[in-house]
Amino acid sequence: MLLRLATLSLLILYPIAWFAPLMRAGLLPIFGLSEISVLTGLQALWASDIFLALLVTFFAIFAPYLKTIGLALVQWDLLDTRTFPVLHVLGKLAMADIFLAAIYITVVKSIGVGTIEPAWGLYMFTACILTSMLLGHLSERALKRGNETT
Repeated sequence: MLLRLATLSLLILYPIAWFAPLMRAGLLPIFGLSEISVLTGLQALWASDIFLALLVTFFAIFAPYLKTIGLALVQWDLLDTRTFPVLHVLGKLAMADIFLAAIYITVVKSIGVGTIEPAWGLYMFTACILTSMLLGHLSERALKRGNETT
């Protein structure tokens, strides 16, 4: 039952993480820093590069959420366990978004033109994705042992 509840909690935590500030960025810290969330970043991308916006939307929103929904359906015996390989791929695609954010922070800091600081939403979003990966692993292991995921 604990695995099921943890998985269902991710369905609430992901949307919170999408609105939470991932980073604060600005040209000079004395003028204040703008907070960037997953959704504000996606809005900016949609205005400038539609193809990249589609990719990042899939990585940041759809891949982790679909993986979590699929995992919950498997745990509640509403989806066949043979879908685990697809869920693993979705989990890996979701993790790509975290690496993109880390690369952006590193590049901006190394250029030295502006200021960028990671914010609590980056840690929350990362924790959601890592928790989803852990829950997938634990659920798969429990099902292989023949135990219920309750």
